[in-house]
Amino acid sequence: MSEIDPDLVSCSRTLTHEQVAGFLRDHPDFFSLCPDLVEEISPPVRWSGESVVDLQRYMVETLRGELAGLRDCAQSVIETSRVNMATQLRTHAAVLALIAAEDIDHLVRVVTGDLPIFLDVDAAALGLEAGDALPQDCTALARLAPGDVDRLIGEGNEVLLYRQFEDDCPLFDPAGKPVRSAALARLEPGAPGVSGVLALGAHREDTFHPRQGTELLEFVARVTELCLKRMLPTDR
Repeated sequence: MSEIDPDLVSCSRTLTHEQVAGFLRDHPDFFSLCPDLVEEISPPVRWSGESVVDLQRYMVETLRGELAGLRDCAQSVIETSRVNMATQLRTHAAVLALIAAEDIDHLVRVVTGDLPIFLDVDAAALGLEAGDALPQDCTALARLAPGDVDRLIGEGNEVLLYRQFEDDCPLFDPAGKPVRSAALARLEPGAPGVSGVLALGAHREDTFHPRQGTELLEFVARVTELCLKRMLPTDR
């Protein structure tokens, strides 16, 4: 790569056309080093001759490259917006199904049967540490031992995303395909001694990871929590 003569640059105000032409001949990589200048020059309408570099074509190709980059960026924004909109619509459908539940048995069936479809996950579960406060005939409800919620989510945490999920508590259906990744949200429905977990599961590891947003999961969890508040007994 050739070097630019600083003395020649400092005297640019007194340069003649011949000097500029000579400089460019001596430094053929000048516009490669200073590509921004290409946008400021005024090329002729047409170049002729095989030995002349077509700056107009270079400028057009540069602009085409920039335009392609902008199009790719715009397409990425559009696709992201569509995905976000679809996710919001699925979340709204899930929430409406939860609100329509008439009792805790119905609520558990919505969680385990409908949420996986609405939220595009492989499994969903509702687990509670409640002991005698839970109806004994609700077999689909995961009954957790005291302390399981804090152990699974972490004391003080509201949500925890597992890249790899392995646990021996009866949260997901043990008869189903193993859950390898999970998103867990804490539930505090307000009944004495009752706390729980809303869990979404995936059969493939790394489906969930800590860098993912959790706002929609927390929203669904809060709605589930409110549903439990009106269904569970207020005293033991």
